[in-house]
Amino acid sequence: MTTTLRLAKVTAANFDAAIGLRVRPDQEHLVAPVVKSLAEAYVWPDTAWPRIILDGDRPVGFLMAFLDIDFAGDGRGMDIRSGLWRLNIAAGEQGRGYGRFAVESVAAEIRRRGGTRMTTTWHPGEGGPEGFYLGLGFRPTGEMSGDQKVGELELG
Repeated sequence: MTTTLRLAKVTAANFDAAIGLRVRPDQEHLVAPVVKSLAEAYVWPDTAWPRIILDGDRPVGFLMAFLDIDFAGDGRGMDIRSGLWRLNIAAGEQGRGYGRFAVESVAAEIRRRGGTRMTTTWHPGEGGPEGFYLGLGFRPTGEMSGDQKVGELELG
């Protein structure tokens, strides 16, 4: 049996499935629930890129990218970045390559739009996703965004 991984826009038809996705209980402090991400996408429709991750027709995760934001937030536009804002892989679906697929999909979208680097953030510490991101080639920039480390991936 071959599985087909794909991203889909969140619609009325898959909204309940999207907001029903839950990470493991020990990870809930590391990532906001999908419903919060969708609310933020509503508030920032020009920069948020929310997608449900499907394996065939089965929802297995959610991602939200940010596209062309003023990362410094100073209004000068000197540090425009795109990257992965949120990644929620359902508790029973982790370790199957869905996270890697999500990161690669966001990287492809950023490249399609002319970008050459991808930014993400993560909570440091035990049980956090730092090893996952470093394993995919992200490198810490030395910056912090709130209490999260900032990492970048060159999209050469």
